Amino acid sequence: MTYKFVSAATCAAFLALASAPMALANDITVTDAYARVSGPTAKSAAAFMVIDNTGEEDRLIDVKSDVAMKTELHTHLHGEGGVMKMVHVEEGFAIPADGHHALARGSDHVMFMGLKDVPAEGETFTLTLTFEKAGDVVVEVPVNNERTDGGMGAGKMDHGKMDHGAMKKGDGN
Repeated sequence: MTYKFVSAATCAAFLALASAPMALANDITVTDAYARVSGPTAKSAAAFMVIDNTGEEDRLIDVKSDVAMKTELHTHLHGEGGVMKMVHVEEGFAIPADGHHALARGSDHVMFMGLKDVPAEGETFTLTLTFEKAGDVVVEVPVNNERTDGGMGAGKMDHGKMDHGAMKKGDGN
């Protein structure tokens, strides 16, 4: 009798975790993941999410997905003439101890280039995030072209009133 109860409880706990809308590994939790694809003939897409870290500092160093020929970590930098340009961030993104890092539109994000099979609105695909310390975290990413910001209210922020003087180009933060 006790054995059956423990098995049922274990199974129920596993199912609850498996259906949760997040990914978890060691001290890293990924939430609010979504992707945007510009259309059915798109050659590229981007994914956004929030990475929470309850442990010591870590670093997101690589990303992989079968949805594209190439998957990279990218950010936006001010180029010549004030034009924003997207660049590959080879060193990855620092995830602070007991903190978080948002991958958001107009900022750090995951870039998919050379889409093999363009995912449609509402479909999901698998993305593997590789961290220096936490290792691999697998995330199911839904396509949601209706989203207007990165999920943290970035679209509602008044960036003109913020002091960005301490930011360094290319530091990934």
